[in-house]
Amino acid sequence: MTSTPQDPDLGILLGLAWEQFVIELRATLVERGFDDVGRSDGYVFRCLAKRPMNVSELAERLAISKQGAAQIVDDMQRRGYVERRPDPADGRAKLLYLTERGNAALAAARRFHRNREQRLVREFGADAVNSLRAVLGAIATEERLADPQLRAPHA
Repeated sequence: MTSTPQDPDLGILLGLAWEQFVIELRATLVERGFDDVGRSDGYVFRCLAKRPMNVSELAERLAISKQGAAQIVDDMQRRGYVERRPDPADGRAKLLYLTERGNAALAAARRFHRNREQRLVREFGADAVNSLRAVLGAIATEERLADPQLRAPHA
């Protein structure tokens, strides 16, 4: 298929597809009782899913200021998704952990991701979805895809 001058630009299509994906994800999370998940919460969930870390490490992973990360964490803690605990290696420091609610929200989001992909396979076929993955992976670049935080465990 070749695009025509009347077709939206590829970047517009990618953006619209992403927006629709997020709309569906948010609706699913609301149905599961997570109606207060914020825009950046998913990134924090993924960062803390592998291991606890302090606010400075989280800020570095998110490529934001320490103050910005602290504000996000404070808000997520208030909503019951994150908790601070003493660092066993440094009693003065605090580590961030996902709470039971945080882990449940992350699990619900991961289920949505898997289900959405399975729906695409049913609708367009495995070959089309694999091609889409290949194209999107090439656009994203190998370096960015190498980030282990981007990979969900298969469950």
